[in-house]
Amino acid sequence: MGGGGPLVRVARAGPVVTVTMDSPHNRNALSTALLGELLAALREAQADPEVRVVVLTGAGPVFCSGADLQERLHPPEPAGSGAEPLPTVGDVLTCLVGLPQPVVALVNGPARAGGLGLVAACDLAVAGPATTFAFTEVRVGVAPAVIAVPALRVMGRRAFARYALTGDVFDATQAAAAGLLTAVDDDPAGWVDRAVRSILGSSPVAVAATKGLLADADWDADLAAAEALSDQLFGSADGAEGMAAFLAKRPPRWAADP
Repeated sequence: MGGGGPLVRVARAGPVVTVTMDSPHNRNALSTALLGELLAALREAQADPEVRVVVLTGAGPVFCSGADLQERLHPPEPAGSGAEPLPTVGDVLTCLVGLPQPVVALVNGPARAGGLGLVAACDLAVAGPATTFAFTEVRVGVAPAVIAVPALRVMGRRAFARYALTGDVFDATQAAAAGLLTAVDDDPAGWVDRAVRSILGSSPVAVAATKGLLADADWDADLAAAEALSDQLFGSADGAEGMAAFLAKRPPRWAADP
């Protein structure tokens, strides 16, 4: 949108809630405003005992381009004393993994950087065969620190290292082989419909108990360490140069370069 309207849309169909990131003007970048609306939508679904499945997707041709680099270079003013802290990617990831309902990612287009964290934090994820993915953080002088927390839990160290250290683009078949996607389908929306029907045809108590088996006792500590590292790198000289170069569409000049 970009014109002051909502950045997240919520649609309810009986026990199924579809949450759509709707900021196509910046490829659904994870701005503070979008993160806040996304977090509110997820928490509302979490609190509703009638909701049995949540579907997460994006509007426009891109699922999510990752962090809003313009905002990272020029961050919003910190919240004043007594105000609610600004929402973070970590808050959204924690909410996704903590929802009692299964969350299905319908990856409608390319996913980059923080967008891969959203995919990894969902219980099921599907994309079409033409969809591409990349951990682009190293290309802009930072690291996929926060999103490594869910990504390493679904991908494994070798696959994560292959893509996170290089920043290379990989396709949906490679994403599924790595564990980032549950499935690749020519009709991803149809795949989601079938998965949702299967979930709704199962015992709600058993589904919630099964999701509980996925709980991770180390999540909070790992996320806190990753957030500290992320803040350090985004505030570094290489981070500032990488983001500025990306936005200016020029090669970066890293501090260690001759």
